[in-house]
Amino acid sequence: MEVQGKVKLVSETQTFGNNGFRKREIVVTTEEQYPQHIMIEFIQDKCDLLDNYQVGQDVKISINLRGREWVNPQGETKYFNSIQGWRIENLQASVPPSAPAPTPPVEAFEPVTDLKEEDHDDLPF
Repeated sequence: MEVQGKVKLVSETQTFGNNGFRKREIVVTTEEQYPQHIMIEFIQDKCDLLDNYQVGQDVKISINLRGREWVNPQGETKYFNSIQGWRIENLQASVPPSAPAPTPPVEAFEPVTDLKEEDHDDLPF
């Protein structure tokens, strides 16, 4: 699955527990009739994929939906969902620096060899 939109927020990497579990979140705003703010988490080595992305960029993120079950101390079962990203692409085409417009080649003219002295000022003005 994929989510496409504009980056609204990129969080810092968080580290949890003694095992060094890492998580980083990005919020993407979809561009549709009713825009949605979708929080996507990147975990472990995928956290580094977000280093080159900033607020305002158009991106496409490949995701997996994850669900888990948890039983609280009172014996009630709760369910949690998460959206995990595993790839991110910049959708803005890289714009090459604008080069100056090429100038047309200058044609070389042959020097005049048959110029007469009396023809040098024959312009009508």
